[in-house]
Amino acid sequence: MAATTIDQSTTFNTEANGLIAITARLKAAIARNRVYRQTQRELSLLTDRDLADLGISRSAITQIARDAARAA
Repeated sequence: MAATTIDQSTTFNTEANGLIAITARLKAAIARNRVYRQTQRELSLLTDRDLADLGISRSAITQIARDAARAA
C-alpha cells in the first residue's frame, strides 16, 4: 500500500497560487468590463452623422464594444 504525506507548505502554496489566479482573473474581467462600458458610452454619445462618417450603425455599437473588451 502506498502512503502519501501532505506537506503543509505545499498545501498553502497551492491555495495561495489558486487565490492569486482567481484575483488575476477577476482583475482582468473588471478591466474588460471597463473597456466595454467606456467604448459603448463614447460611441453612444456620437451623433448619427458622426457614426455614419465612421461607417458604424447605432445598432452595431454593442458588438463593437464587446469586440473591444475581448481584445483588451
